[in-house]
Amino acid sequence: MNPRLRAFVAVADHHGFGAAAQHLSITQPALSKQIQALERELGGGTLFSRGRNGAALTEFGALLLPQARELVETADEFTRRARRLARGESGRLSVGFGLSTLDIAPRVIAGFRRSFPDVRISLEDLPSAVQADRLRSRELDVGFVRLPVGDELRQRVLRRDHLAIASPGPIPAEVTGWLGEQRLIRLARAKGPGLAAQIDRLCAAWDCRPGTAQETHDLQTVLALVAAGAGCALIPATAARVAPPAVTLTPLDDPAAAWDVGVAWHSAQHTAHVPNFLALLADSDLAARVSRTS
Repeated sequence: MNPRLRAFVAVADHHGFGAAAQHLSITQPALSKQIQALERELGGGTLFSRGRNGAALTEFGALLLPQARELVETADEFTRRARRLARGESGRLSVGFGLSTLDIAPRVIAGFRRSFPDVRISLEDLPSAVQADRLRSRELDVGFVRLPVGDELRQRVLRRDHLAIASPGPIPAEVTGWLGEQRLIRLARAKGPGLAAQIDRLCAAWDCRPGTAQETHDLQTVLALVAAGAGCALIPATAARVAPPAVTLTPLDDPAAAWDVGVAWHSAQHTAHVPNFLALLADSDLAARVSRTS
């Protein structure tokens, strides 16, 4: 904003050059030069008449003061808003999450909302591959994803997840052969491509080919069908928190059944929204709660 307009408003508000200069933290001669320069810029009209009682607005100055004051206030509001945006105290933050972070993401979002109530947050349930694409295109700010997601994105491991067999009752101790004979209830590949790929890797490592009893697009439906005795399913072990009591979960201790879960973001940041979010995630209290979910 033109500092001469601020000088004009300050002299009018303080009814004199001395008090206005002190308010603006400049010398009185410098303030006088700003007013003179503004008068020349405005066509040579006189803004103030000086007398024993300080500076009084001329008719010319009085007519211009309301708009000058509005411009100064607008500029100040612009600066305040820009600083709040830069500090991450307002604006928007878009966050993605998937099956393996169904328990972490909403809790961190709730904590972020308490700390930054003026930031609008959108939370989307998306496969990790889709999140990674949206992070690269800047459509998404932060993603809770399967790792790794590529060297071009920053990422941080939060915990280790692994597959578990969801069944309506106990399963045999020798799981490998038994699993190959099952017809599984599956989450549709389009809905959970990362989970489907993990199951493929496990089955390849165990050289087994379980069939498919039914596909659904929702993990809760998968678990409900298992609870009803319709069959077994391979799901993330962390889904135990949303499993019905009738479902028995048997974790699989095999490297082919495990993967890292973490948070990813774009390396270029223009505001503090993402750093604030990551700092909150790293907060000792939240970190302790996250670690207990591992």
